[in-house]
Amino acid sequence: MGRAGCCCRGAERLASASLVRRFRPLLLLIVALCCGARRGQCQVAAPQCRIQKCTTDFVSLTSHLTPAVDGFHTEFCKALRAYSACTQRTAKSCRGNLVFHSAVLGISDLMSQRNCSRDGPTSSTHPEIQIEPCNYHSRTQHAHTHSHTHTHSHTHSHSHSRPAYLFCGLFGDPHLRTFKDSFQTCKVEGAWPLIDNDYLSVQVTNVPVVPGSSATATNKVTIIFKPYAGCTDQRVYQAVTDDLPAAFDDGTVSSGDPIHTPAGAEGTMGKVRALWISERSPGHHVELHAGYIGVTVIVRQLGRYLTLAVRIPEELAQAYDATQDLQLCLNGCPSGERIDQAGHLPLPLSPPALGLQQLQQLRRPGYSSQTQTSPYGAARVFGVEGAKERCRDQLEVQDIYFHSCVFDLLTTGDANFTVAAFSAQKDMESLHPHRDRWRIYPRGSATSTLHSDIQPIKLLALLLLCALRVAFM
Repeated sequence: MGRAGCCCRGAERLASASLVRRFRPLLLLIVALCCGARRGQCQVAAPQCRIQKCTTDFVSLTSHLTPAVDGFHTEFCKALRAYSACTQRTAKSCRGNLVFHSAVLGISDLMSQRNCSRDGPTSSTHPEIQIEPCNYHSRTQHAHTHSHTHTHSHTHSHSHSRPAYLFCGLFGDPHLRTFKDSFQTCKVEGAWPLIDNDYLSVQVTNVPVVPGSSATATNKVTIIFKPYAGCTDQRVYQAVTDDLPAAFDDGTVSSGDPIHTPAGAEGTMGKVRALWISERSPGHHVELHAGYIGVTVIVRQLGRYLTLAVRIPEELAQAYDATQDLQLCLNGCPSGERIDQAGHLPLPLSPPALGLQQLQQLRRPGYSSQTQTSPYGAARVFGVEGAKERCRDQLEVQDIYFHSCVFDLLTTGDANFTVAAFSAQKDMESLHPHRDRWRIYPRGSATSTLHSDIQPIKLLALLLLCALRVAFM
């Protein structure tokens, strides 16, 4: 017999979270039936029995359905009737097959629970999914599926139909993570474009943090969502220190017609506008969602400065001309603006040169109210070991976020940068599309050296094992 843990993607989406308990036994039945859809995993059905094809078609017909979609009940019943008809056509060849009889019972139970009539229209095995012009995922899914059907064989992976995404983040003094996962620490004082293409413009303004240091931090973010025909007019969002609004410049919080979103997506309710703002923590955490172009932007204020994280489809990020080539997220900081040395971040040799006036300013009562998101106090002098200990309280892995945290504490003495590094790491993990690229280690660190040497070590070990095997044959 095959493995007991057979499953099939898509079956878990047949019902919403509110219906899971009600349909749990039947959903488990459908999941079990899917095991035949992957050859070699479950050898239950006889070669001539077509129940596997019936089940695969049913999952294909229902995988895109959620209760939030208009006409869910009608389409689900049509798919059940098509499933039932398919089982009837293969009943003779599947006589005595346990999977077949389980499928028949499962169909009957689902029809009863969903009040589906036995007679009525059935779904086509190649359903046309309704396209939402202002939903990037809907548009791209249709375009890639259409291309896949007409130009590719059915053996290609479904992952080819999913658009590729890029991530960019900026935080601290400031530390930049580019679309290519290059991690840089830059000066870039004044206004600089992070992203500038045909759909989106993101600009940051950076100011010096402490005297005697070239490090700066972001105190202003300007985001322009450019007009998209039929979906939204231009909208501008602007945040500055101590003013992180939950609305665009014109006072609106959304734009465009309602679109569907995946059921259960964080912060969504099934239907949202093509462009909308979500305030997660008043004055401290705002998210902007542009469903019509598949873009998500997270803006935070921690202490006196702002952090930014962006996810954008690769094809949109590449939609720019020669006049828009100065984009920090795309090409990184100019060499003359870099503080790090080709990935190595040198730590300051001495504590920050905080003058009496600045210390008084940092310790004034108004400043403590601005740092209420941090459990730590205002500026203080950190040594290297003290900075590392403070950063370890928030960041367990000593990757580039940890080293950036240490650099910021030694440079500024402001413990809010510890929380900024932690939040930037969490925002990256929630938006970055490739988990295997999350961790970046600075050049020259012990961990970086270990990772750079791990492949040669593996290769040497493999060669030794092969040699030993040959020797003993």
